[in-house]
Amino acid sequence: MTKLYKRDIYSSKRIAGICIYCRIFAAINKKMIDMRILMGLLFAVTVWAANAQSMNERGVQSCYTLDECQQAAEKNYPLIQRMDLIRQTTALTVQNIQKGWLPQVSATAQATYQSDVTAFPEKIQSVYQQIGIEMQGLRKDQYRVGIDIQQTVFDGGAIKSQKEVARWQGNVQEAQNEVNMYPVRKQVNEMYFSLLLLDSQIQLNRDLQELLDGNEKKLASMLKGGTAAESDYQNVKAERLNVKQNLTSLESQRQTVARMLSVFCGIEIKEVTKPVPSVALSQQEGLRPELKAIDAQLRLADAQEKTLDAALLPRLGVFAQGFYGYPGYNMFEDMIHRQWSLNGMIGARLSWNIGALYTRKNDKAKLQLARQTAENSREVFLFNNNLEQIQQNENIDRFRKLMAEDEEIIKLRSQVRKAAESKLRHGIIDVNDLLREINAENAARVQQSMHEIEMLKEIYNQKYTKGEPLSLSL
Repeated sequence: MTKLYKRDIYSSKRIAGICIYCRIFAAINKKMIDMRILMGLLFAVTVWAANAQSMNERGVQSCYTLDECQQAAEKNYPLIQRMDLIRQTTALTVQNIQKGWLPQVSATAQATYQSDVTAFPEKIQSVYQQIGIEMQGLRKDQYRVGIDIQQTVFDGGAIKSQKEVARWQGNVQEAQNEVNMYPVRKQVNEMYFSLLLLDSQIQLNRDLQELLDGNEKKLASMLKGGTAAESDYQNVKAERLNVKQNLTSLESQRQTVARMLSVFCGIEIKEVTKPVPSVALSQQEGLRPELKAIDAQLRLADAQEKTLDAALLPRLGVFAQGFYGYPGYNMFEDMIHRQWSLNGMIGARLSWNIGALYTRKNDKAKLQLARQTAENSREVFLFNNNLEQIQQNENIDRFRKLMAEDEEIIKLRSQVRKAAESKLRHGIIDVNDLLREINAENAARVQQSMHEIEMLKEIYNQKYTKGEPLSLSL
């Protein structure tokens, strides 16, 4: 929509500029304008032209390179949005783990009824009664409303290791998302080179039409001179119309492929540029997202092993407790008055969970098996990837050898066709022989074009197989 809007603005400015020119010339013709107004209008037109050209350069780009299309497709593919979601989720998880260092506050309220309570022996109670003290003892119904605050001082590195695990879990998810997105590049390759091949075939079709049209005109002239039959002229004309029909089919296919590529990349693509790869293929390898995902899995296993080590260390913390209720800490006072009171306590606590030793051996064995599984996945991927590269290298060499002979074949076919045209003029061969040679030459040119495009496609598919980075930025 933005590009259409910019194009509309550009068109409207162009129309406005034309109107200004018309007004200038009309005013000059009627001698109703002085030099000041003329200079002002010319200045306005100059500014308009500069702005229109600038907008055209910025907003109406229609020819794109392969790298630009691949980058645009990756940005446009809906799966790219998941990367940001994964990062946000990981950040929130790490923040939650970090809050383990904050004081843990809990509020409690309880009411109980006991079958028995602490009481003084009857002899002591009688002694207190003799001196005038009524010792009622504790009530069986008891109540408490309180707050408990705990602060971790030393956790053995548990929180740090948990944060590290959370980060690497996010990295694994991001790497896996990159693996799922990577085939986008190959899909762009398929459509991009299909578009290039159709462009080449369309041009060859037009060249063929031009060649047939020239021979058609020659036969028309020979027909007027009585040196050619009308059927020969009609035969060539029918062949030209048949080629024209093929052009309509090719243009329809091109429009479909261009539309698909535009929707896939999220940009309007009208023309594409034929890539020019380097003579020597890059040897840069090991950048495939599958390998990055495997590395992330290995780092995750290392982080998880640190959590096992942290689980063996003791925990040190301080705490504070306070409650309002009955009975309180002064039970002697509560036995006498039976009143609710405020009570508090602070202290330090050292704990050591030796239960982690029970499963430590098995947990470490599981992590080691996870590492071995990841390394096996790496070996399998590299094995299959190497086989694919070998096949692509063979295909590239094959196309290069074919292309080395294509030029000679086209040269020979062109000479044979020209000789056939000369023979037709002298009545040595008929039109069918000429058409056969024309089609043979065109087939050779189409074959050369296919070999060239297919070789380029294999080269860039090998870049995809190796995981070479895109060289351009949008």
